[in-house]
Amino acid sequence: MVSIDIPGKGKMNIENLVLDFNGTIAYDGNIKNGIREKIQRVHEMGINIYILTADTYHQAAEQCKDMPVTLEIFDVDNAALSKREIVNNIDSKLTMTIGNGNNDVEMFEESILSVAVIGDEGCAVKAIFAADIITNNIDDAIDLLLNPHRIKATLRM
Repeated sequence: MVSIDIPGKGKMNIENLVLDFNGTIAYDGNIKNGIREKIQRVHEMGINIYILTADTYHQAAEQCKDMPVTLEIFDVDNAALSKREIVNNIDSKLTMTIGNGNNDVEMFEESILSVAVIGDEGCAVKAIFAADIITNNIDDAIDLLLNPHRIKATLRM
């Protein structure tokens, strides 16, 4: 678990990291270089990691097979609802979410900390407005958790 005391906002405890797959950690169905290593480092911090996807490219299981993650694949027609339910089931108040799409907005609204990633694919405007923090890419987003003082510096009042 990571605990962050944010001046003006209070204490934030993060036990879970939820990552959108396509457009966030993967492009065209393939996990971006260096992300597996970052996910391993987050896992070593005692954080539970979940990857959520409608699996557009049918590659998520193969891409995630040797990673310390729980992969959740759901129907594309219920993506936003599925993501929200998963976040609530693992305890939204202990969960950081990272994504880039309209279907990430509901999980952003439920989680204690949400990060929108612009990345190569861009980011939906609704996701930007729903997020607590916006980063240029997935590396920067995961680095927030690896270096929690960055979260504190960004969110303090």
